[in-house]
Amino acid sequence: MATNHDEIFALEKDFWTGGEKFFKAHTDGDCLVAFPEMVGVMSNADLAETARKPNRWKDLEIELKGIVEPSGGIVLLSYEAHAVREGGEPYNALVSSGYVKRGDGWKMMFHAQTPLKAVA
Repeated sequence: MATNHDEIFALEKDFWTGGEKFFKAHTDGDCLVAFPEMVGVMSNADLAETARKPNRWKDLEIELKGIVEPSGGIVLLSYEAHAVREGGEPYNALVSSGYVKRGDGWKMMFHAQTPLKAVA
């Protein structure tokens, strides 16, 4: 049975605006992350801590670039994101995430962001 990619895309959007509770419910036990200032494996709890205010986003726009399912139960997606921090700082990035299907639903197990120069 094919995966509902809309479901994965909706989860991805919610990672930008959701809080700690959402992160705990939808992140795998460990998640590999890659940001310019941080690369490594983060636990579910440590990643959830990053979703505390005032670090949330608004005015999110996502342009999907690609989504693949290399095997049953694993989905990878890449997109361009444009968002604004609650304090007003704009942010633009190329983003990729990976999800794995567990008994209690889809869990993010990989996430990487490459910042882009600000759009004028």
